Amino acid sequence: MPVFDYDPPERFVAGAVGQPGARAFFLQARAKGRLTTVGLEKFQVAALAERLDELLDEVLRMSGGTAQVPAIAPADLTDNGPLDLPIDAEFRVGTMALGWDPEASQVVIEAQEITDEDDEDAPEPAVLRVRVSAGVARAFTKRAQALVAAGRPPCPLCGQPLDAEGHICVRLNGYRASQGGS
Repeated sequence: MPVFDYDPPERFVAGAVGQPGARAFFLQARAKGRLTTVGLEKFQVAALAERLDELLDEVLRMSGGTAQVPAIAPADLTDNGPLDLPIDAEFRVGTMALGWDPEASQVVIEAQEITDEDDEDAPEPAVLRVRVSAGVARAFTKRAQALVAAGRPPCPLCGQPLDAEGHICVRLNGYRASQGGS
């Protein structure tokens, strides 16, 4: 089982390549001349950002406000740069896990390769393991939320993504104003 371990990375970001509606999503970690890129789904980026924020808020709450956890992303940790090249995914992410290391005051993020659970002879799945400070985690979350929000705009009625051609809205029973009428 290959483990891509970054403790801590010089850079840890989520990014996407392509046009809204056809984007491919990635996580990247970089340190000491190494670069690891893994592919994942948009919903996984959104879930990771949401769970990271929840974890950090809980650490802050449980510590009574004494933990070194910023309430918002520190401006000096903002990273809006493009993904590093080359963008060659080592694997596709199946499951992810989060944890808090209280001794190091770090968030531990693990992204595990998607596997075929029925294949008993399959090798152990690869894992990307990243340990980051609470501030870096907040900055990651802010970027990830903006990345997810930068996709196709939602339909004001049903919330589903709108394509350039529109979409068949379930709230209108599939009726489109452009389908004719008086």
